[in-house]
Amino acid sequence: MSRVMAIDYGDTRTGVAFSDILRTITGETLVITETNAKKLAEKLAELAKSREADTVVLGLPINMDGSEGFRAEKTRKFAELLPFEVVFRDERLTSVSAHAILRGNGKKTSKHKQSVDAVAAALILESFLS
Repeated sequence: MSRVMAIDYGDTRTGVAFSDILRTITGETLVITETNAKKLAEKLAELAKSREADTVVLGLPINMDGSEGFRAEKTRKFAELLPFEVVFRDERLTSVSAHAILRGNGKKTSKHKQSVDAVAAALILESFLS
């Protein structure tokens, strides 16, 4: 069995989370700072290969009414750059939840923007694993 990689795609920072080998919990999380979509796709492909992830889950920013807007369209276009099949996962409220988790642990999210992206990726992964 191999790992699952979850991605919280952003214009500047992209959160990434990996499951453990048994696909039961979130293991490693990290943030990639990259504004060039093609370069980001290459970095994600390298990460997936090096961490032996064979399933990739990409958070899809769905509007609260269930429709897809500009961000969802941009995310779908980004997925086309990835050299592997992607499973989309509704990421509604993951950033809000990530902010709440960090605040609950005494972190000021304005100073920990990278932490928000990593936690959001972990939340996408956890929703997929469950």
